[in-house]
Amino acid sequence: MKNDLNMTLPPIKDIKPPVEIPDISRWLYWGVIVLGVLVIVVALFFLVRKILSLREENRQKRYLEALHRVEWSDPKKAAYTITHYGRLLATDDRRRELFSQLLPLLERYKYRKEVAQVDEETKRRFELYRQVCDESV
Repeated sequence: MKNDLNMTLPPIKDIKPPVEIPDISRWLYWGVIVLGVLVIVVALFFLVRKILSLREENRQKRYLEALHRVEWSDPKKAAYTITHYGRLLATDDRRRELFSQLLPLLERYKYRKEVAQVDEETKRRFELYRQVCDESV
């Protein structure tokens, strides 16, 4: 009986060779790492930019404080101080224009050995420039 049973079963087929499945896990691994590094670099870029912009605001406040401390008793030193810090604060169109109007008035008190006291027109223009800077900063 057993022999008859074996004869009726189909013959055993050979096992096929393994099929090659493309493995992209290595690419996914490195892709995730590169993406993570890019995200960190971009975040650091914006963080550093924010910190530098805050430092820039602090610099402008220091420049403005220096303009508030100008002593008119020494006109030559006052003219140089106003020119230096005024130029650093003249970043927008309105301040640049006011500073360009103030600069020729200050030129009279620079580059000379002896200078006269500062006239009222120069003081008035300087006060106007300083008020505009106060509003901006």
